[in-house]
Amino acid sequence: MTELLRTTDPVRLSWLVALLADAGIEAVILDTHTSILEGSIGAIPRRLMVDADDANRAMRILREAGEA
Repeated sequence: MTELLRTTDPVRLSWLVALLADAGIEAVILDTHTSILEGSIGAIPRRLMVDADDANRAMRILREAGEA
């Protein structure tokens, strides 16, 4: 797995996962439960991860969308 970005914005993460899914890339968000346990104050960023084989294409898609 390769990390694409970290953010505390759940709406942005949702949009990026949908954007990647439209391109046929499966994305995983890590640290969601940790973020919830800390009280959802946004102190712990969540990580957007993709398979290493999809990382270059995923980064290109994010750059084209102005998100990288």
